[in-house]
Amino acid sequence: MISVYQLKPRFQGLLRPYVTRLAAAGVTANQVTLTAATGSVVIGAAVTSFASFRPLFLLIAFWFPTRMALNAIDGMLAREFGQKSPLGAYLNELSDVVSDAALYYPFALVAPFGPASVVTVIVFAMTSEFAGALGPMIGAERQYQGPMGKSDRATVFGLLALWVGVMLPRPEWLGWLMPLIVLLLVWTIVNRIRGGLQAVDGA
Repeated sequence: MISVYQLKPRFQGLLRPYVTRLAAAGVTANQVTLTAATGSVVIGAAVTSFASFRPLFLLIAFWFPTRMALNAIDGMLAREFGQKSPLGAYLNELSDVVSDAALYYPFALVAPFGPASVVTVIVFAMTSEFAGALGPMIGAERQYQGPMGKSDRATVFGLLALWVGVMLPRPEWLGWLMPLIVLLLVWTIVNRIRGGLQAVDGA
């Protein structure tokens, strides 16, 4: 299944020199995770509070790639520098869904979307992450299948934030974007459940 997540190894390769320096400086994976979550909540709250000032959405557009880099960095610190921990696993999963909700919700205040469609996306995005995280409970690995995983959503919402931020026209047909994302999220949930079950059956 095509997904932005497939580019992760190359992205990690670009970040590895910086990760090595961070580890040498004593920076921990959990600190990076909390930084990413805090930044997401602060930016999401700021844009939501002043959503009528559309250029503010550029903060979200520029934050998404930063958050993706931080997410990759915390994982590399955990795996490659012996920083894996039960607390880190909780923080990683919970901070992701909280960050997503904070960064997606401002679009509920932008026509032609609205609260109902954006909140529905948030709910299904959370469900897709839980479907992936439940893999270890049945003896499989954490599942990351697409087509609308975390990296894919970051790309879509980052581009959408750029569109809104530079105040390009938003035609009515753009309102179908959220229902389309929901459909792709349902597909993602099915793929993650199937992937977990197949991993257990094939073990």
